[in-house]
Amino acid sequence: MQIRRFGQIGTLKADKVKEYTKLHSAVWPGVLKTINECNLRNYSIYIKGNQVFAYFEYAGTDYDGDMEKMSKDPVTIEWWKHTKPCFEGFEKGSFYEDMDEIFHFD
Repeated sequence: MQIRRFGQIGTLKADKVKEYTKLHSAVWPGVLKTINECNLRNYSIYIKGNQVFAYFEYAGTDYDGDMEKMSKDPVTIEWWKHTKPCFEGFEKGSFYEDMDEIFHFD
């Protein structure tokens, strides 16, 4: 199985940094269950100021299908009602943006 690696960036609203950080200090078990069921592994989020960087690995065979499954999960939908408004681009539908991998070494 081929593992796909993802790096993503986003910008939080300055007044939402603490809220976003607090939410991620105790991620809901149902959200973690869905992340796992959708084949995301080694998921990390980093923050500096109001900039966030996420890294995860996809270990499945149907990324688009798994992301659709995640987007329909009721617990995840509720979670996103709290997390997505923290992003500066929320009103335009922008949250995390995928980055291009230019180097990897195992």
